[in-house]
Amino acid sequence: MFSSKKDPNNVKLAKLATLVAHNVHISGDLEFSEGLRMDGQVTGNVTGRPGEETLLVISDQGAIRGNVSAYDVIINGCVTGDVTVAHFVELQSNARVTGNIFYQKLRMDIGATVEGKLTKFDSQATHVASLPAPSEHSLDYASN
Repeated sequence: MFSSKKDPNNVKLAKLATLVAHNVHISGDLEFSEGLRMDGQVTGNVTGRPGEETLLVISDQGAIRGNVSAYDVIINGCVTGDVTVAHFVELQSNARVTGNIFYQKLRMDIGATVEGKLTKFDSQATHVASLPAPSEHSLDYASN
């Protein structure tokens, strides 16, 4: 119950300061600081404030139609757009991503789906606000 084990990915779940409830739909771009839990829907880009170690959690009820960019991202809902993560991305079992994912560290549970490319980039070259060019190490799952 109270484990002294540390999360090897160092995701700080305690910093979720904002909640978009399941009955909320936002049209337009959204920028957040600290942490955001998305139970509702956004039509627009969702971006963690550049230079901050932000956390975006998209629950199984959450959906984003636009690009996502943050330091850490946990997805258990739907994203239609590209996802750029400076540190760690976790795709839980209900995650549905239609778009490319650019990441430094990745965890993907059984049941999660990605229709796009997974591209790992060097931790020294991360800049959350911009998308890196696809590399030779990309995996293309869209053709399956």
